[in-house]
Amino acid sequence: MRVLSVLMLTAVFALPLPAFADEASAPMITVTGTGTVEVAPDIATLTIGVTTQGDTAAAALAANSAALEAVMARLTAAGVEARDMQTSNLSLNPNWAGYDSSTPTISGYVAANMLTIRVRQLDGLGAVLDAAVADGANTLNGLNFGLADPDPALNEARKEAVADARVRAELLATAAGVKLGRIVSISEVSAGPDPVPMFRADASAAAVPVAGGELGLSANVTVFYEIVE
Repeated sequence: MRVLSVLMLTAVFALPLPAFADEASAPMITVTGTGTVEVAPDIATLTIGVTTQGDTAAAALAANSAALEAVMARLTAAGVEARDMQTSNLSLNPNWAGYDSSTPTISGYVAANMLTIRVRQLDGLGAVLDAAVADGANTLNGLNFGLADPDPALNEARKEAVADARVRAELLATAAGVKLGRIVSISEVSAGPDPVPMFRADASAAAVPVAGGELGLSANVTVFYEIVE
């Protein structure tokens, strides 16, 4: 009796399987749609570095700390908030001399520290760069533009991607002489923003000119449409 119950239960759960199998084997049109939205960036992130030298490790590190503090103070005065500054990659290394001899010696020490800055007012980006360089920043490792909240632009790109997929599917269905049915599934393929102009610098200018350009945020979707006979 128990064996019979198990067999009946298995049969009950097996009943819907043919329906799923039929749907999976049904004729379909698969298309990929793309949507892109161009928007002006509203935030910039730059990484600057402070490199100092000293006769001793302590002297090099102290000089680096003093220079970095001066840079951060100048940036604060330029309107950069404390939450938008982050130090990283602190290093202290000997400066070796006499590599051509059998006994190279240490000729002082080099200390380096990186500072990542987020600039929320792009019209003041040039002034921020000037302020950083004025007090000891001697390395610029990168400048990137972005959006503080990319979701609204990405959602518009997703809508355009779905609409683009529909146009493609209708075109294929018409060319094949069939009718487009319901959507069976939609999947999104992640995509990042398109490259944007970085910055252009003129050493003779009073302030570093910057060009943010536009960000192209893209979305890609793959849509499976059922074919109606």
